[in-house]
Order: sequence, then C-alpha cells, then structure tokens
Amino acid sequence: MRAHVEQRHERVLELVRERGSIRIAELAVALDMSAVTLRRDVDALVVQGRLERLHGAVIWPAGQGEEPDGTPEAPVIGVIVPTTGSIFTDIVRGVREVVEEHGGRIILGMSAYVDTEDAVQAEHLLAGGAGGLIVAPSWLAGAPVGEQGKWLQECGVPTVLIERSAPPGHPAAELDRVRTDRAYGAGRAVAHFASLGHRRVAAVLQVGPHATHLTAGFLAAVESLGLDPVPDSPALRAPEEYEAMASYLVDAVENKQVTAALVHSDEDAVVLVPRLRAQGIRVPEDLAVIAFDDEVAGLSDTPLTAVAPPKHAVGRAAAELLLLRMAESRDAAEPAPRQYRELLPQLRVRSSCGGARDGSR
Repeated sequence: MRAHVEQRHERVLELVRERGSIRIAELAVALDMSAVTLRRDVDALVVQGRLERLHGAVIWPAGQGEEPDGTPEAPVIGVIVPTTGSIFTDIVRGVREVVEEHGGRIILGMSAYVDTEDAVQAEHLLAGGAGGLIVAPSWLAGAPVGEQGKWLQECGVPTVLIERSAPPGHPAAELDRVRTDRAYGAGRAVAHFASLGHRRVAAVLQVGPHATHLTAGFLAAVESLGLDPVPDSPALRAPEEYEAMASYLVDAVENKQVTAALVHSDEDAVVLVPRLRAQGIRVPEDLAVIAFDDEVAGLSDTPLTAVAPPKHAVGRAAAELLLLRMAESRDAAEPAPRQYRELLPQLRVRSSCGGARDGSR
C-alpha cells in the first residue's frame, strides 16, 4: 500500500530541511518517489507555505524554524461532486459548515458525471493542499462497475463516499460512506399511499445512481403491505423522457386502475402533472402523486407530497467522519472501525395525495 500522503510530506520536509535546497529530480531519487507524485506533494507543500520552489529546486523557507511545530494545521477538505445542483447543493453546504467550525476550509471539484474526471479532480485538489476527500463518484449505477473507483484506494488520504456505495470485495468498500436510505424513502411513500386506501401503486423512476435502491424499496413495500402488484412497475425512464412517462401513467390509470404513483425526481413530477391534466388525469382526484427529492415539489401548482433526503445532514455527517479519520492519521492513532451510515429521509405531506379514499377506513 502506498505511503500515506502526510507521511510522504514529512519525508520531503525532512530532507529539504537537512539540505536547505535540492533539485526536484535529485529529491525524487533520494526519496525513491515517482516524479509525478513528488511534484504533486511539493505543489501541496508550497501552497501551504511550508516549502518554496525556484527554477526546478525546492527550498526551505527563509526564517522558518523547525517543521512541523506540533500544532495541528487547519483542515483542508477536498469535495468532489458531479454537480452543485440537485441534492449536492445542501450536501456541500453541510460539509462546509462542519469544516469551518473546525477552522478549516473546503476546495471543490466537479466531475459533470464524467467517470474519468473524478481522479483528475482528486489529483488537482490534493495538489492544492487537501488532506482528505469527500467524494460522490460519477457512478451512473450508484456503485462501481469494473475498474471504476480503483483510484480511490490510491489517492493516499482519508476518503469518505457520499450518496454512493461499493459492493463487498471492491476496494472502495473499505471506505467510510454516508448516504440517504432511499429504499426506506420509497417504502415510506408506498406506506403513505396504503394508509390512504390505495391498493395499486405505480412508480416512475429515473435511470441513474439511485434507481436500484428506489426500486428495491418500492417492491419490498408493495409486497410487505400486501398491495396489488402493478405490471411493469417501477417503470425506469431516462431524465426528460416526459412524454413517455406521462403516457405510462395515463395508461396505468385508465387500463390498470392504478390510483397512486411515486415519481423520481420531483422535477419530473412537476413537469408531469400538467401533462397528465392535459390528458384528463387529475391530481390528486384520479392519481395521487408522491415525488422523491423535494427540491421543488412544494412549488408545483398542486403542491406535491415528497420524500425529502436529509441532504444537509449527509454533508455534516460525512465531514465529521472525515475529520475523525484525519485526526487518527495525524496522531498515528489506531483507527476506529469503518462506518456505513444511512440516514432516513422524511415524508413531507402536501396536497397531491388528497385525503383517504372511500372505504379505506
């Protein structure tokens, strides 16, 4: 296993302090490190003000005493997310609050759901001085496939996954992770429908990182509550396939007597409601609707009941866990067991479910 990045930094600092100055090529040979890794470490130490660099050489800063002085540095946390929209706005806000409460700062990288960009962003953030990473990798399946995610075990700093998971045996499964229990959230929605007397519940879900867990929770709840299964449900659709989603729900209501539907995401639900109305399907009179995510659900002309992930709490929990790991590493302490934290979403009831159906009580 590669030496921890902080241990590498100490080796670099020790040798430069002894020599006063040394060329980077000579330093790489003396420390038996690759030039790429050494340049990244030197860049981080220069940014932190612990070294200076001039004409290909590394220089011990003038007037700087013995290094390190034993005082813990303010934490610098790198955060990599696919986008700052959707759920990640509040997650990043939660991370930032905790880090700033500890006197530190975050630096942000975005991958735009490009798998190869995750590692590129990580290298950039580490070069900028990040001592730990919080990452939502661009895994469109929500978990790594094939070689995806191998870089996570090679980045050399404490790392926490957010809103993602890795299967047993995959290297990324050894990392701490914090995520929303979306299976619970889907089941909570189905249970609410059942409490109102709905027996045939459909689901329209986006293809993406969360589809597997939403599907599992939906189907488990239908079975455990003894509801009538709906053929071809959940229906998985790519984002923005609004006409196909609307056609599926209209057909489900007219031909299969479906009376309720779970829709992910809530942006899709907001777009779908007028399309349903244009085809004679009223919400909630003909079809009760619960959205998932609660970013904009309350702003629909018929305010939508929604499952709300604890986004802010996910960010705070991930930051607290990462700071714990960084402290363990700094103090050479025995690490506590790795943690998988799943936070439960809330159901926010609005108008789109209506009241109890006739005969439900």
